[in-house]
Amino acid sequence: MLSDIEIAQRASKKQIIDLAADQYGIGSEHLEPYGHYKAKLSLDYIDSLKDNADGKLILTTAISPTPAGEGKTTTTVGLGDAMNRIGKQTLICLREPSLGPCFGVKGGAAGGGYAQVVPMEDINLHFTGDFHAIGAAHNLLSAMVDNHINHGNRLNLDPRLIAWKRVVDMNDRALRKIVISLGGTANGFPREDGYDITVASEVMAIFCLATSLADLKERLGNIVIGYTRGARKPVHARDLNAHGAMAALLKDAIKPNLVQTLENNLALVHGGPFANIAHGCNSVTATKTALKLADYVITEAGFGADLGAEKFIDIKCRMAGLNPAAVVLVATIRAMKFHGGVNRDELNVENLEALDKGLVNLERHLNNIQQHYGLPCVVSINHFTNDTDAEIEMLKSRVEAQGGKAVVARHWADGGAGAEELARTVADVVDNNPGSHSYVYEDDASLWEKIEAVARKIYGAGSVTANSKVRAEIDKLNRDYGRFPVCMAKTQMSFSADPTVRGAPEGHGVEVSEVRLSNGAGFIVAIAGNMMTMPGLPKVPAAEKIDVDAEGNITGLF
Repeated sequence: MLSDIEIAQRASKKQIIDLAADQYGIGSEHLEPYGHYKAKLSLDYIDSLKDNADGKLILTTAISPTPAGEGKTTTTVGLGDAMNRIGKQTLICLREPSLGPCFGVKGGAAGGGYAQVVPMEDINLHFTGDFHAIGAAHNLLSAMVDNHINHGNRLNLDPRLIAWKRVVDMNDRALRKIVISLGGTANGFPREDGYDITVASEVMAIFCLATSLADLKERLGNIVIGYTRGARKPVHARDLNAHGAMAALLKDAIKPNLVQTLENNLALVHGGPFANIAHGCNSVTATKTALKLADYVITEAGFGADLGAEKFIDIKCRMAGLNPAAVVLVATIRAMKFHGGVNRDELNVENLEALDKGLVNLERHLNNIQQHYGLPCVVSINHFTNDTDAEIEMLKSRVEAQGGKAVVARHWADGGAGAEELARTVADVVDNNPGSHSYVYEDDASLWEKIEAVARKIYGAGSVTANSKVRAEIDKLNRDYGRFPVCMAKTQMSFSADPTVRGAPEGHGVEVSEVRLSNGAGFIVAIAGNMMTMPGLPKVPAAEKIDVDAEGNITGLF
């Protein structure tokens, strides 16, 4: 059996300039090629599409992730290929992968099997340099903060109240807490600092929510980097005159990236915030561009529907005015058995009792999508060879009992042909019974009420708590930023804040341990439980298996 990267490297790719012209009539003058198979789309061309009617937006999300794997990106790609196969002009919009999980435990994010976007190794490693530009823009502001203090601190910044960390696109737990400027007066004033992973950067969030270069620059200027001594007034990036140079570093990165699937269908891959520690959606620019080009657009939101889908609705759709028509919820029999208590090495054995127990996780996500997000849902059963007829029938019947539809999809093995039934089902829902989304909370609710709404309605929590210091900080933020949505930073592995709790726990406690202001992005980050915005590598990182041969061929990526 070929590995994902072997399949990708054997793909019959078409020149991206020819593909763009053939499929969407995009002239070469509107493309900035990065080699033969990837290109950026010009902002002028995007602006020329503004009077086009919008296509129909479909969100792909998933159950709570497990070590068994679910295949959300794989399903997005396979469904997109299948929609095109049945005559539905469709574009997919994906996030760019971070180097952190590529070298860590999760692997890449370009799909898998015969449902991938290519060139796979380019997309997973460096791509068009967007993440490097985001990291550089973020760290430029970091450098300018300390430089300002070193040269007199005209703005009276309190070094103890600087809220702007540094970032690197790698899992490196040793950088979570550091001390900088050691070595004498020539190196500045020593202070505590730390690193987040680039995908958790507010610059990443701004990048993905900005609607134009001008909007990007204004949002960058709105970043709060710290507070003054005494009065504790916020100091913004624009006060340091940093936002212009930051925008200059991002002027090319903001242009969406065009690639293709294994079946030579165009795809947009742009932006990449994590959904457990950030808002988990690809760029608004890419999504809106796709809607102007295609009749159907399939996008994904990271991790499970309690995280990525909630933020897609409450942050991205709210800010960008997007109106999704339906949701595809990805599940596997293996993952449901894992949620039912089966060990990973026993997931290939039929176990109806464990499946019955674990299906509560899918049912909770399905209920949230239908009741709290207000959208029709099709469950895509990502097929594995060891799935039995009895197991599939049990899953289908449970979904149908909740008013949903479940379809077995074999895109991993068969590409778009293996997802044609899923494509017809999704198209039927979108064309004949599209939904009208609803928010989990309203704009005028307080920040604490918004946090409680997500925790109680979506997570099934019985209590939501925070110590007196955190509650005071939330109350203070509420006075000036109370209309902001909240971005919950929580483990992706469970509805609770404990990653070891499987299934669909109810009545558990969610403790908010920290809140952060993302003024440029326009939301408040609420961190629940032991959630780190700088992940660490596992005991045996994926990096140990990645290699390159004498001809430059990369191996070991997955």
